[in-house]
Amino acid sequence: MPWFKKTKEITQGRAVSKKVKIPEGLWVKCADCKEIVYKKEFEKNLKVCPKCNYHSRIGVRERINLTADAGSFVELAPELQSCDPLEFTDTISYEQRIKTNQSKAGLKDAVTAGTATINKHPAVIAVMDFSFMGGSMGSAVGEKMARAAEAAIENRLPLVVFTSSGGARMQEGIFSLMQMAKVSAAVGRLKNHPLPYITVLTDPTFGGVSASFAMLGDVIIAEPKSLIGFAGARVIQQTINQQLPDDFQQAEFLLKKGLIDMVVHRRDLKAAIARLIRILMGGPKDTRDKNA
Repeated sequence: MPWFKKTKEITQGRAVSKKVKIPEGLWVKCADCKEIVYKKEFEKNLKVCPKCNYHSRIGVRERINLTADAGSFVELAPELQSCDPLEFTDTISYEQRIKTNQSKAGLKDAVTAGTATINKHPAVIAVMDFSFMGGSMGSAVGEKMARAAEAAIENRLPLVVFTSSGGARMQEGIFSLMQMAKVSAAVGRLKNHPLPYITVLTDPTFGGVSASFAMLGDVIIAEPKSLIGFAGARVIQQTINQQLPDDFQQAEFLLKKGLIDMVVHRRDLKAAIARLIRILMGGPKDTRDKNA
């Protein structure tokens, strides 16, 4: 008999169902397969669904903790944030929307960048957070990404970027679209030195981000089942008037078609990135790396 089954009490000669109170916050629903998962098991598995292997979105701090060695991350330009060049207003002003998202996400903008070590290999890391306005790319995101590339060149370090974005930020108009060229040019200068540029595409990576620096990595990694593309599948299907495969725009589909290089489970990402840095930078063998 399941433990959550309702019990019955006899009240004045009739049976009355008695509801068993289940504490809130014990379970989470997978965004992909919709299965109910025990929260502690879900978090122990790094927020990866044990039923279908869907990698749920995680925030900047979680990503840095999983990737950088403990206490090694030093943030670059922590106070940098977008302004409101167009004085844009939809349901609320853009200025107010930024403040609301800053308060909700605890971040200045949709990307956080800094220097760190990954299994003792020094690197510059930039992490996008979808919880801040859908990870949209505005002028502050572009500037932070450009500064991350400049820091990598100045310190002769590899650049590792985790993307998660719906695309360019409409509230900044052309200023947002300009960031595609700006960041692409900045990471392009890494090749002149030469320094490795590794991108890790997480769910979702779309729009102007996927159309620029996300797809420029020397090595392009993706987390399993991540949705990656430019336009959404529905828009493409309506445009070409053809039925698309069920796994269209998923990381595994893109790997099969040669658009990305690797699909790596979240628990193995740190070791995989460290191994790539060692190989591309010509560093000493890491004794913890079984595949080195």
